[in-house]
Amino acid sequence: MKQSEKNDKMAEMPVKKLMLVMGAPMIVSMVLQALYNIVDSAFISNMAQNGEAALNALTLAFPFQMLMVAIGIGTGIGTNVLVAKDLGLGDKDRASKVAGNAQFLAIVIYFVFLLFGIFGVQFYISTQTTNPMVYDMAVGYLRICCIASPGVIFFAIYEKLLQAAGHSMHSTIAQIAGAVTNMILDPIMIYGWFGCPELGVKGAALATVIGQCVSWLLAFLFHIKVNTNLSKKLRYLKPSSEVIRKIYVVGLPAIIAQALMSVMTYGLNIIFVSVSEAMVTAYGLYYKIQQFILFAAFGLRDAITPIVSYAYGMGDQKRIREGIKYGLLYTLIIMVIGTIITEGFASPFAKVFSLSGETEGVFISAMHIISISFLFAGINIALQGVFQALNRGLASLIVSLGRQLIFVLPVAWIFAQLTLNFQMPLWIIWTTFPLSEILTAIIACFLLRRNNSLTTQ
Repeated sequence: MKQSEKNDKMAEMPVKKLMLVMGAPMIVSMVLQALYNIVDSAFISNMAQNGEAALNALTLAFPFQMLMVAIGIGTGIGTNVLVAKDLGLGDKDRASKVAGNAQFLAIVIYFVFLLFGIFGVQFYISTQTTNPMVYDMAVGYLRICCIASPGVIFFAIYEKLLQAAGHSMHSTIAQIAGAVTNMILDPIMIYGWFGCPELGVKGAALATVIGQCVSWLLAFLFHIKVNTNLSKKLRYLKPSSEVIRKIYVVGLPAIIAQALMSVMTYGLNIIFVSVSEAMVTAYGLYYKIQQFILFAAFGLRDAITPIVSYAYGMGDQKRIREGIKYGLLYTLIIMVIGTIITEGFASPFAKVFSLSGETEGVFISAMHIISISFLFAGINIALQGVFQALNRGLASLIVSLGRQLIFVLPVAWIFAQLTLNFQMPLWIIWTTFPLSEILTAIIACFLLRRNNSLTTQ
């Protein structure tokens, strides 16, 4: 072991403890991110007028918001894996070059979303609804989120740089600060409190982007202060095609994996609206509540990835195996707790969001049926982190395609047609999600078993 690693928790701390030390703040961070999505929806749905229409508008905007997050996080994951591996090898210069190129990429990504916010939002929303009220709300909301998106992009990069060097608590503090800012500003801007104009849906968008910018700025300051193993010299910002290619060899499958959530939700919005607008509203709201559970698993996955990647860089096969073992175990515990919560609180959640009539019934059935899939989703999410850490991007991509595309959209479309043409009950459509997670988990376990050689370089 190199002298520089003797006191390095990434190299020496027992994996079962390290995963909790690193994973706990990441889980808190991700859960808070999901929480303020839920809080947004709660404030929006309780507007004095057109609350359900506004909730529907957020549902239509949500897939593109997820795409923005996907590109930021995917680039961050590629950066995280390379930086963690280079630090594990003791190559600080190469790790610094990766960090600099990641920041350059964040600038490029922001300008792409800025252009979409100006020129592409109207067409995108028009493909999902013909309701003029919902259309206007969705366009106004998403345009603000795109034009003012540097916070979400740059935070994704600095968060992963902090995590790669073992400073997950600092990234969590930045995430919490942004979440709290968002939640404080939501009612002020949506309802027009304390002299602020009543901005409705646009107020929710402004609160969101302000919170994201707070997280970004804090994460940047922490990166400057505590990431002492990474040089901050401007020369590292110079783009290198080799470094960028390596970032996306790992990061592109992660981007596709995250972007598939966006594609899936967009496709499901189109399928569900053919059945009823109540299904679109119910699924959009359920999806945000579901994120509260899934994001906790994503948080732990974000601990699995640098831990296993660092061990991989060191060539420590024992730590790689323990990373896989405890990653799966802890993720399953999270998902058991999540299943109990969603099954037990379906009706109270419906009341919090002022749902009634058909929408309430559809939402409650979604809560009860889709939550069955959580245990299998946990296996899939944990193994995605393992595959990413060990540069098995194709295996990670296969898992993502299974759980978010191949076994979802075709099956949902078939069940929707059965509902429309043969008067099948609406709840049949929700069984799409447990089926997709179960089938994908079988494939993921097969891929892991087939790749027992993962623990050797």
